[in-house]
Amino acid sequence: MSELRQQLIEAAVRMAASGLNRGCAGNLSVRTRADGPEGEAGFLITPTGMRYDRLHADDLVLIRFAGGSLGRRRPSSEWRFHYDLYQARPEAGAILHAHSPFATSLACLRRDIPPFHYMIARFGGDSVRCARYATFGTQALSDAIVPAIAGRRACLLANHGMLVLADDLEQAIDLGGELEALCEQYWRACQIGPPVLLDADEMALVCARFATYGQPAFASEQHARDETGSGDARQ
Repeated sequence: MSELRQQLIEAAVRMAASGLNRGCAGNLSVRTRADGPEGEAGFLITPTGMRYDRLHADDLVLIRFAGGSLGRRRPSSEWRFHYDLYQARPEAGAILHAHSPFATSLACLRRDIPPFHYMIARFGGDSVRCARYATFGTQALSDAIVPAIAGRRACLLANHGMLVLADDLEQAIDLGGELEALCEQYWRACQIGPPVLLDADEMALVCARFATYGQPAFASEQHARDETGSGDARQ
């Protein structure tokens, strides 16, 4: 089993265990490169209608940007929007789609999530938009998603669920959990009254600060080497 396939299976199991998806709902994918272990530019995606805790490496499906797919299973019915998003967003390394309870509840109201909390900026702007409704598994749904998530890392899908773009699988799971938490917080606040929203100037400031949020890649790699004792203490 390639390391990338193992990572995708482990992330899918973690996604289900976290409550973001239940049963066979949702889907998860990771970008592949021509010079990588799969030898193809495209993405690996979870198969349709299979429990994540029962997946094996050869259950995953490789969708090629050049056309066609490789694998013994049928891919997720939502493979089209994964394909279009990877093409439209070259920075995306992984995509998560979930039917989590609070995100889906808000999606069924067809509401954008406004700037009720500064962490909305974590997803690239002053709101998380809700894409217009289209039938699952169709090109029409993909056509609705691409503009809704433009300039953002996440969007809701009307009467459907949530979608997250990430650098890698680990970040996809983290962002999915963070978005679901924000959806729950917004839902709970709305039970009391309309939340007080942050204004455009404040959200612009917060978005700018998020540009330097987190650790640079080289620092994370150095920390990993230090933890394993593989770094040179004399450096």
